[in-house]
Amino acid sequence: MTMLDDRTTAAAWPAAYPQGYAVVDVETTGLARDDRIVSAAVYRLDAQGNVEDHWYTLVNPERDPGPVWIHGLTSDALEGAPLFPEIAAEFAARLDGRVLVAHNAIFDWQMIAREYARAESTAPVRQRLCTIALAKQLSLPLPNHKLESLAAHFGVEQRQAHHALDDARVLAEAFRPSLHAAAEQGVRLPLLECRPLTEWAASPAASPSPYASSSYRTNSWRPSRKRPACPYPNPGRYESDKPLKQGMRVAFSGDTSVDRELLEDRTVEAGLHVAGSVSRLTSLLVTNDPDAATSKTLKARSFGTPVVDEAAYTQLLRDVAPADG
Repeated sequence: MTMLDDRTTAAAWPAAYPQGYAVVDVETTGLARDDRIVSAAVYRLDAQGNVEDHWYTLVNPERDPGPVWIHGLTSDALEGAPLFPEIAAEFAARLDGRVLVAHNAIFDWQMIAREYARAESTAPVRQRLCTIALAKQLSLPLPNHKLESLAAHFGVEQRQAHHALDDARVLAEAFRPSLHAAAEQGVRLPLLECRPLTEWAASPAASPSPYASSSYRTNSWRPSRKRPACPYPNPGRYESDKPLKQGMRVAFSGDTSVDRELLEDRTVEAGLHVAGSVSRLTSLLVTNDPDAATSKTLKARSFGTPVVDEAAYTQLLRDVAPADG
């Protein structure tokens, strides 16, 4: 594949592409909604992916630092670090007017959005781009979707994995050729809306040792959340052009613009059942990436389960029909 070179980039660059990017990495105390950021890094890039500058800060999480063996930041190292509200304005200035780029962007965005919500503010981010999603769209021959695999594919050296500044550098260096490949192939970038988080609230029963049952030991960044059983019987599959009906089993797959837990909360409040997997009983699968080869999308195809995107689903949530009875 021949990349666009620097002499032809400006003339050949797709007009619809964003004008600037903020490549972000955050290290955290864990993976749950109540976990905190302990360090953050931003590489600002221009429209063609060239580095403009970079920034890094430690953040005092005001709690146990979590997986020290991963990010290397001890309580002593973080003791004198600024609190998030103290770096929020500088962080925002680095993000303002740019597309947030991250590897597994939903995680970084939601951690950032929650920190700003705690600080009674919002991050000036309107769109995000996940480099995992971009790698899939480019059909890159990667053995998996880890950052180290993306880096190796583009010959980028990792010097200190899980250090926010080095991870952001590695991602910035791998993103530029990805962006150029997308421009050359006429690929539409997988941009998703970032909606400021305004409904965040701390869990009422946070553990005094929150990392004891580490969610890093699971395959998902989101810990399981016990919800009350749906009081309505399952009326079957969703039918196009008809409303959702209370009792329907709804599964979710992939990145969503709205915080996933809030989306699931609204689902439960509407009288629907949140399904953790797809089966023959699933009424509907909600995903923004129906072509992704995830276990849920593959099962949905095999079972003939109806699939809608997030925008359509949020519209359907506005008018859910009552259960039969």
